[in-house]
Amino acid sequence: MVNFRKYISSAAVLASGFFLAQSTVSTVLYSQAYDNQRNSLNLPSPITSMVEKTVLSPKELVDINVNTMMSDPVLKNATWGFVVYDPKTKKVISSYNENTPLVPASTTKLLTTETALNVLGENYRWMTQLEYSGNIDENGVLNGNLYIVGSGDPSLGTNKAGAAPYRDIVSDFVSGISREGIKKVNGDIIIQTALFKGNISRLPENVVWLENNNYYLPAGTTREINPANEKLIVKKGNSFSGDKKFFYVSPYMNQMVYAEKYDGPGTLTTKLPDAPAFLANSFRTTLVKSGVAVTGKVTPKMTDASPESRKLVSAYKSPTLSDIVFYTNQHSDNSLAEALLKTVGFQTLGDQTSESGRKVVTEHLKNEGFDMMGLNYMDGSGLSRANNVTPISQVKFLTSLMDEKYYKSYFTSLPVGGQSGTLKRMFNGTGNGQVFAKTGTLNKVKTLAGYMKTNSGKTLVFSLMVNNYAGSVDMVKKRMEKILEPALDL
Repeated sequence: MVNFRKYISSAAVLASGFFLAQSTVSTVLYSQAYDNQRNSLNLPSPITSMVEKTVLSPKELVDINVNTMMSDPVLKNATWGFVVYDPKTKKVISSYNENTPLVPASTTKLLTTETALNVLGENYRWMTQLEYSGNIDENGVLNGNLYIVGSGDPSLGTNKAGAAPYRDIVSDFVSGISREGIKKVNGDIIIQTALFKGNISRLPENVVWLENNNYYLPAGTTREINPANEKLIVKKGNSFSGDKKFFYVSPYMNQMVYAEKYDGPGTLTTKLPDAPAFLANSFRTTLVKSGVAVTGKVTPKMTDASPESRKLVSAYKSPTLSDIVFYTNQHSDNSLAEALLKTVGFQTLGDQTSESGRKVVTEHLKNEGFDMMGLNYMDGSGLSRANNVTPISQVKFLTSLMDEKYYKSYFTSLPVGGQSGTLKRMFNGTGNGQVFAKTGTLNKVKTLAGYMKTNSGKTLVFSLMVNNYAGSVDMVKKRMEKILEPALDL
């Protein structure tokens, strides 16, 4: 922790003493009356006058603002940590509780998305292929099966990151059938994918939603459910029900939907559709409507001990991993982050589980010199309260990435203060277009970590994590802005 007093000269104290006296922070516990008196978001700020900014250096202003926040009613009883770091000098400029393990919320995605870029490469794509077995006779009858071979594409049919909708993929597959001269299919449509199989999903430890005892669930799958039939509970502008319900974020709609059934310790059944199954059934329906009869049925075959010889008809490529990472970080997309975790697990260990993904991420971080002290990596999205990381390890990790070949893609994926993604409503004044960071939000947890471009052209790295604050999330966001804003003059 910084000894803030040592930075303030006697001249600075004389010049700013009057202003400090005028804005002494109340030491009473947080109450609603305090909100009303301060007009909800007005902050106690000793750093407001031009005199002080002339006398004090930017570093001293940062330190004083941090020192002031220790007594602020919103933060005084919170556990929080802060670091601003110069990647060129490899030195901490200012810090508070930098070695304290804290719940990082969605800044966990910084670790997940970077590992994916490192392990898979920026141009990695998931493939969904249409193939057929058997032979086509002179009448255009295929005496064999059609195969839809998936690879666990988490964007399939979602329109996310530029992914094609189902209708476009189905149209391309039907065109492929026409090119092959197939007029009838005397066989089945077989779904073959070894990834993300099964219709249950394990809950990461201590995962919760934002308010009112509503629990977030990483979605499993059920078969043959049209995404349009997902039952919406929360729409824009509506508030949560006071009743306890179980929610997940649908990868097929940018909405929250609820799971009707919660079975047993840690397992889950939801209304989320099985993407390959829905694609295959839509494909079969479209073939029949276009005059191509299919005598068989849609059936899954996860493994095949004696695979038939098959010919490729058409292949759909997902957006690049770089595009997926951009969407994930801009929108803080939980389902995509969890899918990335499973994908790195499969590609490295041959197992598509979250457990394998966690092993890959933690081993990668260890190999890259990440400070493992205080790290507890439980899921890919940051929705588990069992996740922990220290502010200093976050900034050193982000600093180490600046020399990586994929750094540009990674940096570009971060929301921009006042302009894009989850930072669009922060830094609308000072810092607009200068803060590039991942946000995190859980109930009474607000975090921010990334990079800032200072007015002098420097790039600094920072982490600011607040746990168990008082008041509203908007109040803590304003205080976070207040802590960071003087650093823009460094």
